[in-house]
Amino acid sequence: MIQRTEYLNMLKRFKDKELIKVITGIRRCGKSTLLEMYKNYLIDTGIQKDKIISINMEDLKYNFIKNYMDLYNFINENIKDNKKYYIFIDEVQKIDEFQRAVDSLYIKKNIDLYITGSNANLLSSELATLLSGRYIEIKMLPLSFKEYKEAFKKFNNDELYQKYISFGSLPYTTTFDNEDDVSMYISSIYNDIIIKDVMTRKKITDERMLRSVADFIMDNIGNLISVNNIANSLKSNGRNINVRTVEKYLEGFTESFFLYKASRYDIKGKQYLKTVEKYYVSDLGLRYFILGRKIGDFGHVLENVVYLELLRRGYDVFIGKVFEYEIDFVAINNEGRSYIQVADTLKGLDKKDTKILDRELRGLHKINDNYEKLILTSDKIPLTNEDGIKIRNVLDWLLDK
Repeated sequence: MIQRTEYLNMLKRFKDKELIKVITGIRRCGKSTLLEMYKNYLIDTGIQKDKIISINMEDLKYNFIKNYMDLYNFINENIKDNKKYYIFIDEVQKIDEFQRAVDSLYIKKNIDLYITGSNANLLSSELATLLSGRYIEIKMLPLSFKEYKEAFKKFNNDELYQKYISFGSLPYTTTFDNEDDVSMYISSIYNDIIIKDVMTRKKITDERMLRSVADFIMDNIGNLISVNNIANSLKSNGRNINVRTVEKYLEGFTESFFLYKASRYDIKGKQYLKTVEKYYVSDLGLRYFILGRKIGDFGHVLENVVYLELLRRGYDVFIGKVFEYEIDFVAINNEGRSYIQVADTLKGLDKKDTKILDRELRGLHKINDNYEKLILTSDKIPLTNEDGIKIRNVLDWLLDK
């Protein structure tokens, strides 16, 4: 079992805090497994097993829990004294009006509460309404490159990266021996996202059109696009769709954690721009399943990998604009910000050709503050410095933390 150390440490930090711990993320990214790891940690630190109450609503054993009162009564019946109890509820959204039971359990001083839910029904945009600000959200992503390496230690970094972007990084894919089995598994997850997480929840009836929009986004990962671009492109191919429908579909994809949207940020003007944005997929295995590996698209794939890693490291991530130049990522956290350019290669047609490097440096040179400026590339180079701008091999950077 691959240890999801960073997420596990978050749960440890919030142990016994008077907050509901809510774990969200795309299907099969490891939410339930994380809870199992954490329960094992509690037992190892001396918590008695009878002080852990665990409910998985996908298990028919708990089919009798239909509504919030069933849930509340069941937990109350299993609390025998005033000592601390640790309550885990997996797929909590299957319980009618679950938030009423969760709110009531929260006020009990001897309960530490942890919940997960299907991304179709328990989303970050809904949590504030359902749980009245009494929670912390742990947003899970599929395996990082560093976590992935734990499962395939015999591969060198280059071989591992090719596997990572082709097979994807959903944890269970590491158990398969061949690409056909991975494709079958990813196919079932993708269909669940389309049917259960988007169509059912958003009340969408045109599955073919929904898949066409998903195909368009997958084909334009890392490109600046707008809803008008998508609608016009589909219309030119004979598919009639309006802008509001495209917006609804994109909302469904982002709410289900299938896609992430990166908005633009004017670095000089210090304001957010709303005309166009970029989209990145939460797992590149899904993109590979939909499109196959596109020759010449390695730069945008690498950009997708870096974007997700920045999210894992706790950054809010935007697309930067400074004058007429684009900065791939402006990554902001409580400690400051980083400006990052991503290039598959900095090499021109010959060793003296510096056009690509000059292009990547140009925008960074226009930024007049002292925050980190970084270029990440697949080129095999040691850490170098160009006028205060660091240039690093991206795989080394991915394995840093």
